[in-house]
Amino acid sequence: MTDRRVVITGIGVVSPLGNDLPTFWANLIAGKSGIRRIEAFDTSEYVCRIGGEVVDYDAEQYFKVPKDARRTDRYVLLAMGAAKMAWDQSGMGESGFDPGRVGAMVGSGIGGLAYLEENHTNLITKGPKRVSPFTIPMMISNIGTGIISMEFGLCGPNMSIVTACATANNNIGEAWRIIKFGDADAFVAGGAEASILPMGLAGFGNMKALSTRNDEPERASRPFDLGRDGFVMGEGAGVVVIEELEHARKRGADILCELVGYGVSADAHHLTAPHPEGTGASKCMNMALRHAKLNPEEISYVNAHGTSTGQGDICETLAIKRTFGSYAKEGLLVSSTKSMTGHLLGAAGGVELAACVMAIQEGIIPPTINLEDQDPACDLDYVPNTAREVPVTSAVSNSFGFGGHNASVLIKKFS
Repeated sequence: MTDRRVVITGIGVVSPLGNDLPTFWANLIAGKSGIRRIEAFDTSEYVCRIGGEVVDYDAEQYFKVPKDARRTDRYVLLAMGAAKMAWDQSGMGESGFDPGRVGAMVGSGIGGLAYLEENHTNLITKGPKRVSPFTIPMMISNIGTGIISMEFGLCGPNMSIVTACATANNNIGEAWRIIKFGDADAFVAGGAEASILPMGLAGFGNMKALSTRNDEPERASRPFDLGRDGFVMGEGAGVVVIEELEHARKRGADILCELVGYGVSADAHHLTAPHPEGTGASKCMNMALRHAKLNPEEISYVNAHGTSTGQGDICETLAIKRTFGSYAKEGLLVSSTKSMTGHLLGAAGGVELAACVMAIQEGIIPPTINLEDQDPACDLDYVPNTAREVPVTSAVSNSFGFGGHNASVLIKKFS
């Protein structure tokens, strides 16, 4: 790769904690939970009845033709909102750009599940003629990126990487690689997910992955706590605009931070469980550090994958200690914002990268809430329950997905 530097110039967030970046960040550092009883459908027969839903969201405002929003899957609606916010903040549309040098990579771990569910029901109950002609294009995981490219007129590299819960980080990281190689100057990149649906809730619930603390939704997501009993599903989108430094400078863009490292690896261990020693996750972070040319002691903060699962939280703790050595317990700060948002699956990395950027910008590390009885096997400083004001010069965002997919993104303060 070349020495082309890559910076972040725009961020868009749609989440259970708010449908724009300022609201999301304010609720995050306040330690507010976005988990509640699911209202989108009747959950009385499900083992898990709670989730992090996006509420009061007006998708039509983000489309050039508002009616287009009425024939797309919900995950695309969330993706478009986050992408438009990031695009507008970057100022790219106003300053002018070469369409062939700007790409889009906004992935989804599951894709258009709502459209699939609805039209499968139509097929079974009403027959094949009642299946929408939009079913196939709206259920596939790449269509969000396709629509974003059409809305903004982006003719550069366009794809959608699907790696379960590592999806957003892989899309952002591979877009970073393409810019570094010189094949594009900028990208709209991230992830979106909308799987709080009967099929999604039943599927994750029946594999015993979800919390069943249904009577205390706000306390259900509790990473690194002894009382954790599974993750809580969330929905939303996190998208960034990343671009080559000189490209950003020439158009006078406001540079939020620099994207300096990206790591990717596989556990090659189990369908859904992480490697028990955290070896794959550690290799992933090591690669990000190597790309960034930073020592472990130069990292201020790790936004953990931290899903609130028994095995996952322990394995990530082991991975962090493998990578950071004694510094992991002597100075590194770690937190899981999933304690407040729930697990946004393929969108998690995008939303959590936004939290990392804001931590650098504001000098505040968001907390891990509900950490009341810390698991002795999880023995790091997870910034329990209250945000902490400290200088943040660099941050790693971890995302690990079913199938053993690991992806870490590393950012630092721009200078």
